[in-house]
Amino acid sequence: MIKKESIENLKNNLDIVDIISQFLEVKKSGANFKACCPFHGESTPSFVVSPAKQIYHCFGCGVGGDAIKFMMEYEKLSYPEAIEKLASMNNINLEYDNVNTKKQDIRILEDVNKFYQKLFVNNNTSKEYINSRGISEFSIEKFEIGYAPVSGDTINYLKSNHYNLTDAIDLGVIDNGTNGLYSRFIERITFPIYGINGKMVGFGGRTITGHNAKYVNSPQTKVFNKSKLLYGYHLAKEQIYKKNQLIVCEGYLDVIMLHQAGFNTAVATLGTALTKDHLPLIRRGEPKIILAYDGDKAGLAAAFKASVMLSQGEFEGGVVIFEDGIDPADMVKDGKTEELNKIFSSPQAFIPYTIDYIIEKYEINNPAQKQKALTEANDYLKSLSPLNQDEYKRYIAQKLNIRENRVSVNNDVSQRPIDSNLTKIDIAELCIIKSILEKPSRLDSVLDIVDASMFEAHKNEFDLVLNDINNNSLNSITLNEKLENYDDDRLNQELLTLLYKFYSNKLTVISYDKSYDFREKANLIRKIKDNIYQLKLGKLVSYNL
Repeated sequence: MIKKESIENLKNNLDIVDIISQFLEVKKSGANFKACCPFHGESTPSFVVSPAKQIYHCFGCGVGGDAIKFMMEYEKLSYPEAIEKLASMNNINLEYDNVNTKKQDIRILEDVNKFYQKLFVNNNTSKEYINSRGISEFSIEKFEIGYAPVSGDTINYLKSNHYNLTDAIDLGVIDNGTNGLYSRFIERITFPIYGINGKMVGFGGRTITGHNAKYVNSPQTKVFNKSKLLYGYHLAKEQIYKKNQLIVCEGYLDVIMLHQAGFNTAVATLGTALTKDHLPLIRRGEPKIILAYDGDKAGLAAAFKASVMLSQGEFEGGVVIFEDGIDPADMVKDGKTEELNKIFSSPQAFIPYTIDYIIEKYEINNPAQKQKALTEANDYLKSLSPLNQDEYKRYIAQKLNIRENRVSVNNDVSQRPIDSNLTKIDIAELCIIKSILEKPSRLDSVLDIVDASMFEAHKNEFDLVLNDINNNSLNSITLNEKLENYDDDRLNQELLTLLYKFYSNKLTVISYDKSYDFREKANLIRKIKDNIYQLKLGKLVSYNL
């Protein structure tokens, strides 16, 4: 079992925004962050993450908890599995009560990487290729470029150093075939791939022996998912935040050469197009995204798909297309750094690029083809925000040489309804509860003067505050930005109002209640009137009924 002290140490070092933003697109919203809830379908964000309280809560479906709870629910993990995954993601070592507890040794990846780096130094073929691409010795070291030998050499290295071969298989270094164990990377230049936390998770490899598959990546493992990773991000992230820019390329060599030329916000997808799973990662820091893609058919199509996705997600940035078979790495090698700088400073924005791509597919001199272009452009336009729809309908009309009123927009943009149950008194009660939750020490002074029966709409919530103040269901109050967190003076004023309303209503009810005998009723009325008098003087009174 994992030691309790170790779990507490992990909790103290977790940042819930950092954790959740690796899985969801989160946007700053006041003191908190918001996202669309992954646990129920919604288009308007109601999933709130609080960095101050290190909790999350969905106002749509009610789920909530801390970073561990999120990992359990999102990844469908047990509590220990969630703890171990979070520890791995954050480079935190866990201690176990049972020293014999088996734990996967991911250091295998790091050690195999060092082994490949040493082999690269003595492999002339791989060095000649890397040098021919203009990669410097500094970049070779910075990006830890290596060389994977014949299969048997990697297997022998693992065996001679007594690594657990099952772990090596699970981490994608080797695998079992019909003829026994084999290495997944054979006679390839290797590029180690790191996660956002700077921990190595796998490899990319380029053949130097003419293998049909020019590039291969590690298979999907517990730590490697190519749809959520970007090559070079661990080296680029500080500059991405600093420069507010992220350049997305198509290949490892583009990234390496761009960094070499000073474009140190460059990253690359891992042999796949940019996907929705990448969005939480590239959203971090809200940088401007520049897509730097080749001008061939595949590159243009990839830029189109990414532009649709990014424009719908309201990302800032644009597209740069490299024509004539020239890529960013070639331009750096040819000394065209200044030209690259100009290109990256003026990308074509995502929306006009997408519209241009759609329209250029059709022969718009043909009326039937023009209609198809208009239909497809309209469908895309309607997927954008109302402001962008209005902004770009003229652009479509100009491109198609038609009247602007023929370009339709989506006028049925529903506004998120205001919570119908938040009446004025509801808000007053909830603000009092929130103020107590924000400063639990207030509860001691409130207990003498407030009874749960005073809360007409939120008696159950106040009962929870009294009996289980850490209950997750109270997160919906704590994280509700519509509710104020009163200071002490304002809280006293609101309590005076709550008490005055309660005692005034109580006086009316008791006055007409025939179940009391005369003396009992008179005594109660006297107490209530005395309380109301004190409240009118601005004095909070103890509950005495």
